[in-house]
Amino acid sequence: MTDRAFAVVRAGALTTVQDLGRAGHAHLGVPRSGALDADAHRLANRLVGNAPGAATLETTVTGCAVRMRCAATVAVTGAPCPVTVDGRPAAWGAPVHVPADAVLEVGTATHGLRSYLAFAGGIEAEPVLGSRATDLLSGLGPDPLADGAVLPLGTPGAPVPAADAVPHSGPVRELVLPVRLGPRDDWFTAAGLRTLLTGVWRVSSASNRIGLRTEGPALERARDGELPSEGMPLGAVQVPPNGLPVLFLADHPTTGGYPVVGVVQEAALPAAAQAAPGTPVRFVRAHRSPRVRGV
Repeated sequence: MTDRAFAVVRAGALTTVQDLGRAGHAHLGVPRSGALDADAHRLANRLVGNAPGAATLETTVTGCAVRMRCAATVAVTGAPCPVTVDGRPAAWGAPVHVPADAVLEVGTATHGLRSYLAFAGGIEAEPVLGSRATDLLSGLGPDPLADGAVLPLGTPGAPVPAADAVPHSGPVRELVLPVRLGPRDDWFTAAGLRTLLTGVWRVSSASNRIGLRTEGPALERARDGELPSEGMPLGAVQVPPNGLPVLFLADHPTTGGYPVVGVVQEAALPAAAQAAPGTPVRFVRAHRSPRVRGV
């Protein structure tokens, strides 16, 4: 293997290779997958001079540590966290030069859930259906990181841009999700729909890359029984028999038999990706503005 690579010293709770996913394969039963906080993924790549679709590492809560086999420029974005190089503090949200054989540590998130680690040149994992993303539901793409694994890096392209400051939305104290009702909102009573648009839930600890699960009031159904399986888009709000909304994220199944009461705008999903268990959640009727983050 080329020396343009890094070795995993500490894999963390769940660290995966992600890019912008494999869109266009839902008819094969393959979800898009890709970085849950796509905004943070793009920013990390921009800070090191990569194209937006270059593969990065997505960490979950506890970060990760890698030993560089070559000198490289890196950047960490997403959930704020301490960053060190051989134990010395380094910048978060800015390009950092890491010498060969140094250990780069991405620490535990201080708030939010997922941090993104970009390397100049990107991670050159083997692509599947045009993407290097790890899809946990379908089992496509590279395995989640394991201690001792070695991953190759690509050749840097564009020069690393200067960046005095980077945009960051701050901690998500309350997750507000704009939702368009349908296609199965008629499966719920008027009281159930009022509950959806006025109730407050909390993010469940059972949430993962497949879906953000909620705890709170149940939506009242107008019909019994279930549907034949039908297609499920990214952002679908599916309601299982317990009445608690589930927001489908990047690794969601492409079909399902529970009714979808509405669909959340994709622009709101990066905030959902960073919402820790216990965070309050509200659904509001979607308007035309496409940019919504947690407030």
